[in-house]
Amino acid sequence: MKEKIWFLKRPELFERLSDAERSRLERRAVMRSFRRGEIIYFPTDPGQSVLVLAQGLVKLKALSPDGKETILAFVEEGELFGELALVDEEPRREYAEAAADARVIAIPRDDVLALMQQRSDIALYVTRLVGFRRRRIENRLRNLLFRSLRERIAALLLELIDDHGERHGQAWNIRLRLSHQELASLIGATREAVSATLSRLQAEGIVLSQRRRITVLDRARLAREVQAEAAPFSPRPRISVR
Repeated sequence: MKEKIWFLKRPELFERLSDAERSRLERRAVMRSFRRGEIIYFPTDPGQSVLVLAQGLVKLKALSPDGKETILAFVEEGELFGELALVDEEPRREYAEAAADARVIAIPRDDVLALMQQRSDIALYVTRLVGFRRRRIENRLRNLLFRSLRERIAALLLELIDDHGERHGQAWNIRLRLSHQELASLIGATREAVSATLSRLQAEGIVLSQRRRITVLDRARLAREVQAEAAPFSPRPRISVR
């Protein structure tokens, strides 16, 4: 029990709950372990719970009829996913796969909905999270339709450093260890084209890519590729809990 309570203190959604509120969720929550590559949920699975990643890394993805993978997002430790279960009673719409060995806490949707009815700040957080992730998918689609491959890669790298980046001086390290195939799956490109474009960006001194580690050396130049604002910002939904 104490272990689940500790993990439920970490996500932003739950960090300011009272001990009593957190304990009520903990009593109903279930923790499960998944090996790397194991599917946590499938499309058409009933959305009966909201999930918190306690340890590991999760990949949200879709598959085309011919088996081609499109990565929608990565979920890091302490983050919420499967949140659409709170919006409607429809089945899941994507795959959630353990991208590394993972431990996941499942909280029944009815318990979180009850909390949302009592706490307007929690309801606001969930609304902003759903909207944020929807906008990300819409932006990717818009980039696919209207931007060149170089611009799409630049936009993706900006997204990754905003979501998963760590700043070191003027450089930004992306915490996720991503293959060129995974990068390609995020933007609807081929691995070969992504590798060639990253090599050019590296030759120009904008990024450094080696052994699944990507460092953005010059964020301002990368931002100019997509005519974006170069100042760093945090796109994660923030709520004020008092």
